[in-house]
Amino acid sequence: MEQTKEIIKKVKKIEITTKQLVDGLITGNYHSIFKGKGIEFSESREYHIGDDIRSIDWKMTARFDHPYVKEFIEERDLQVYFALDMSGSSAFGNNVSKKMKSIEIIASLMFGAMQNNDNVGLFLFTDVIEQFIPARKGQKHVLKCISNLVSFKPRSKITNIHDSLKYISKVVKKRSIIFVVSDFFDDGFIHPLKILKNKHDVIALRIIDNRELSIPDIGFIELEDEETGEQILVDTSDEQFRNNYTQLMKQREVDLITSLHKIKIDIVRILTDEPFDIPLRKFFNIRLRRVIR
Repeated sequence: MEQTKEIIKKVKKIEITTKQLVDGLITGNYHSIFKGKGIEFSESREYHIGDDIRSIDWKMTARFDHPYVKEFIEERDLQVYFALDMSGSSAFGNNVSKKMKSIEIIASLMFGAMQNNDNVGLFLFTDVIEQFIPARKGQKHVLKCISNLVSFKPRSKITNIHDSLKYISKVVKKRSIIFVVSDFFDDGFIHPLKILKNKHDVIALRIIDNRELSIPDIGFIELEDEETGEQILVDTSDEQFRNNYTQLMKQREVDLITSLHKIKIDIVRILTDEPFDIPLRKFFNIRLRRVIR
């Protein structure tokens, strides 16, 4: 009972803290960028100066000897899925863990989707899909998804993005928007990601901590792999070691971005210690310019 109350308390806190983002940044931009699956004919009406001549209804125009245009309405019924990496490395973070930052971002986007009357679904994965919630509409469903995010305890600490993406490709039949949320420190997932991209609109949200990008000079420390438990003693006072590590991480990032761009997938990098509206705003602006073109 106490655990349930604590989960409800956390969900409410997330709902409150993300509300400003949803009302401001996300809702308007979300609607402009992620439109429905198409348009359907509504009615024909008389032509007015300024109407697009490409929408002229030639049959009605010929019938009444006066120009008429076709009006269309947007078909919505979007499905939006969030695939979150819940492996051991998601617990890492200086002030805020990657898992907590991911939950806040996903909650914000879920509320944006809810206000847009879209269906929202969830995949939680480690080396397998550990939980799947099919996409549905409504506030009750969104709060259920967020509650599951907060209370979920993964059975495995290992990451296998490759197999998880293959599973998602088999399960999600209808074209959807799929946010894949991970630190992407795994390897070998580009091919299944490309297959997923051929069927859906896929966006990669890379959640990382600054301490994973560079190591400060703090003497001897013991580093532990959160997923395998492997430990290693390193001397961070060794400038060459620190430089090599930083260069390695920079190269991994360049390789990841290059690989995703080749298969036309947008990637948004979000640090655990930064407000996530900044990179999301940049992402929305880029996508909006693309839509306008």
